[in-house]
Amino acid sequence: MKTIAIIDDDVHIGNVLEEILQKEGYATLRAYSGTEALYLLSQNHPDLILLDLMMPGLSGEEVLHHIQNTPVIVLSAKADVQDKVSLLLGGAADYVTKPFDTKELLARISVQLRNVSGYSCSNILHYGDLKLDNNTMSVYICDTPVSLTRTEYAILKLLMQNPSQVLSKGVLLDRISLDTPDCTERSLKQHISNLRKKLQEVSGNDYIETVWGIGFKMADLKS
Repeated sequence: MKTIAIIDDDVHIGNVLEEILQKEGYATLRAYSGTEALYLLSQNHPDLILLDLMMPGLSGEEVLHHIQNTPVIVLSAKADVQDKVSLLLGGAADYVTKPFDTKELLARISVQLRNVSGYSCSNILHYGDLKLDNNTMSVYICDTPVSLTRTEYAILKLLMQNPSQVLSKGVLLDRISLDTPDCTERSLKQHISNLRKKLQEVSGNDYIETVWGIGFKMADLKS
């Protein structure tokens, strides 16, 4: 049974969502504030998160920055296109505007759970012939080891955990800051350049794509 966390301070909306999801066979978890959400997620590992933005304490945007390896669908009354773009680039998997259509929301949940392998919490990540083993903090291309610095490894790991998402410089810096506090906005570009060069030297392929003016993502694999 898949578990979905509902993070919303509106008790009525949360109750409606919980009833709908449980009728569809999902287990549910609830949190009513950003702070409570972080505690909930430190103790549980849901398969998907429904996240409201306007909450007491930590906002939904702040909570989003702390979530890794789990697809997040933002539920918000904010309908501005720029808000949607910022959240999608900031790590959200999807964005649904309130009030929402129940059938549409369930369909979007189904799609994200179908693609949940892209958010795998496995200690071994694969992307084509590229393999990252988090148990040994090692990287291989077709079984050939690639020697990376701590910062390069952290960047690659984050990109491989979110292979279809464009991650902005700000998001990259924020999410790798605990592992690599020495990495700055000024040095990030050089770290990524060095990482790309090392990977290319082994396989001749460029695994990282620059999305100009936005950020970086894993490059589309050539068939």
